[in-house]
Amino acid sequence: MVDVLRKESSYTFDETVKRAEEALASEGFGLLLTKRIEDIFKQKLGIDYSRYTTVLACAPELAKMGLDVSKDVGTLFPCSFVVYEDDGKVMVSHTSIMRAASELGLASEGAMGPVIEETGKRVRKVWDKI
Repeated sequence: MVDVLRKESSYTFDETVKRAEEALASEGFGLLLTKRIEDIFKQKLGIDYSRYTTVLACAPELAKMGLDVSKDVGTLFPCSFVVYEDDGKVMVSHTSIMRAASELGLASEGAMGPVIEETGKRVRKVWDKI
């Protein structure tokens, strides 16, 4: 089953985004992009939307492990964390893309096992710092 991590943050929205970026960097993930989705909705759709920021990152050695199992695993990259407002609360969420790869049939669960285990360890360290 795919792991979905979700929790309420005790920090402000902007502090939570910053903590996610810093936690990812401290665990060796390269930050690829931090994007405010509500700004895109405002610009492209002309609508106001609650705050929702995506933080995209990549740990090269983990990505390589996944690609060595199946090149199709790359269709799920990069690793993403989201910070959003929901009913006045600041929430942070992450879905295990490596576990999703086996669930979606991109690679066998057995072959992905070591990748899922190592990725889980690294993401848990990030998660605990947010």
